[in-house]
Amino acid sequence: MLTKKDIEALKEKLEIEKEKLTKELESFAIKDKELEHNWNAQFPNKEKGDKEEEADDATEYENLISLEHSLELKLRDITLALEKIIKSENGKYGICESCNKDIEEKRLQACPEAKLCMSCNKE
Repeated sequence: MLTKKDIEALKEKLEIEKEKLTKELESFAIKDKELEHNWNAQFPNKEKGDKEEEADDATEYENLISLEHSLELKLRDITLALEKIIKSENGKYGICESCNKDIEEKRLQACPEAKLCMSCNKE
């Protein structure tokens, strides 16, 4: 079972990661004001060049969209984990969403936003 000290340490870890992910997203995307947890990658703002440069820009944009999606999901999971900690009176943080057992402390140390215990994660 996690102690208050453990939870505070994990909360700090989550907050640091949230700030890092937010800064990374802000470097190439704009937060969607209408959809929570959604960002919109911006097409590289380069001057028109030859066809090869335009193709490179399109490829770069596709890569940014993929990266944006991955970062959005991680940021969403971190935000939800922080909300569980803040509303900890209901004891939901550190509890597997599938089997309702405690998530292993080692797992939370490695991945504080984990929603599932190791057993349920393998399924």
